[in-house]
Amino acid sequence: MAASWSLAPLVSQRAQEHPTRPLATTGDRTWTYQQVDADASSLAAALSELGLGRGDRIAVNLPNGIEWIIATLAAARLGAVLVPVSPQLSVHDLRYQLRHAEVSCVVTIEQWGAVDFLQRFEELLGDLPDLQYVVTVGDEDLWYDDRIFQFEDLVSRGAGRSVPEVPDDDTQDLAVLYTSGTMGKPKGVVLSHRALVENAVRTAQVLELSPEDHVLTAVSFSAIFGFSAMLGTMASGATLVLQPAFDAAEALSLMVRTQVTVLHGVPTQYHLLMREDSFDASRLKSLRTGLMAGTAVGEALVRKVRRWCDVLVAYGLTETGAVVSITRFGDSDDVRGHSVGSTLPGVEVMSMDLVTGQLHGPESVGELAVRGPNLMRGYLRMPAETAKVLTPDGYFLTGDLGIIDEDGTVRILGRRQETITRGGQQLYPRDLEDRLRAHPAVDDVCVIGVPHDVMGELVCACIVAVEGAVITGDEIKRFARDTMSADKVPDLVRFFDTFPMTGSGKVRRRELARAIALSANTMSASALHANALDHPASFSGQ
Repeated sequence: MAASWSLAPLVSQRAQEHPTRPLATTGDRTWTYQQVDADASSLAAALSELGLGRGDRIAVNLPNGIEWIIATLAAARLGAVLVPVSPQLSVHDLRYQLRHAEVSCVVTIEQWGAVDFLQRFEELLGDLPDLQYVVTVGDEDLWYDDRIFQFEDLVSRGAGRSVPEVPDDDTQDLAVLYTSGTMGKPKGVVLSHRALVENAVRTAQVLELSPEDHVLTAVSFSAIFGFSAMLGTMASGATLVLQPAFDAAEALSLMVRTQVTVLHGVPTQYHLLMREDSFDASRLKSLRTGLMAGTAVGEALVRKVRRWCDVLVAYGLTETGAVVSITRFGDSDDVRGHSVGSTLPGVEVMSMDLVTGQLHGPESVGELAVRGPNLMRGYLRMPAETAKVLTPDGYFLTGDLGIIDEDGTVRILGRRQETITRGGQQLYPRDLEDRLRAHPAVDDVCVIGVPHDVMGELVCACIVAVEGAVITGDEIKRFARDTMSADKVPDLVRFFDTFPMTGSGKVRRRELARAIALSANTMSASALHANALDHPASFSGQ
């Protein structure tokens, strides 16, 4: 067990023990632990000469790649605080996060998709008074500014130079990660080295990660799931397989070429892999396990995935440093299929009664409350918001409704804010989604509450059908009536080609609700069920 959970010394130790072991590969190019550790030290030295150091915030605006890893380790070596941001953010969200975090330096891709980030940051510099430097990753060398540097130039400049000594203190901040904002405005979550690194290492231990493993993280490193997977892989001495952004067909090819043994992804990504024409389980013989997390995971999906990957399911939030609970290889089929397992060592979970506010242990239903070394320090510059979610005795209120079994197994019912109140009765979307996913023509489903002036809320099942399937709203409703009680049958069914997603793979429920609310609220109470049952919906959204 590590005496300290500080990131940079831990990875440096791996580099000293096994200098030639590959830390990362794209399939075409490979970097060893010694190379990455040396480049991180060089970048840290160059940034130090620019005046950056302990406590300064360095943002990373990159697709998954070697520069992401080097920048992370360089920031850790300086004692700086990393601020991961996604290249998929709108200019308004990017400006907000960089300004809110008071970022001093940003490491950015020059071009990503249709976005010219050189141009974007040229426009943003005037709006971000704290931003002193922009470090670019790419081939462009025609844009000159005394605050703009190329990544490779800084690594070369710092080679062989010393980095100021930083105390080995794992209680110091390692990162500020912004929440996905699916249920409100994004918040900056402040997490220490120990909160992130210990949690990542203990998760890797459950996965039985070893230096022989090749780990593909389909989730962006800018999300807590992807960031934690990156940390756990490096701390274990294993190899990260890098794909800049998830593409199912390319991921399958990469998994075969690099002999991936562990796959991290959200449920949607596992869905997309299996839908690819090139998917062939017999070509993935090297794949021994994986982690599925980030959003609700249905039993039917777990069963399908386990035919070709002995996947585990985890539950966690940005505020909990990633993982709260996780299934284990030795768990029963019921636990592995219908729960999110039990907590990691050192992590406590209880449930808070929604009426009395009392915390209860096993065999109780309520809002899940978590305590442990993995918890955030708080929301950056938001003491009032922090106070709302932390109890006096140190528990974090997750906003998730769940039940804790007598043996400590955690089962998730859904988000407290997502609970649907129809005609005075409370319904949990997660329960309905799990049941509807069992229909053979349903590829994915999201159940939302839609405001209604008579019923309070309507239950709307948003469906992504299996490719090529012919299915109607009537059929979905008949299936629902056959498999669940009458009060849970959806009032509305809407079909989508895809769901609007956050960068971390979560459905943007508010966007779905807005797309449906207007049409739903125009129905009269008497027409509601007749319309919903007799006339299948054919709405298609993006």
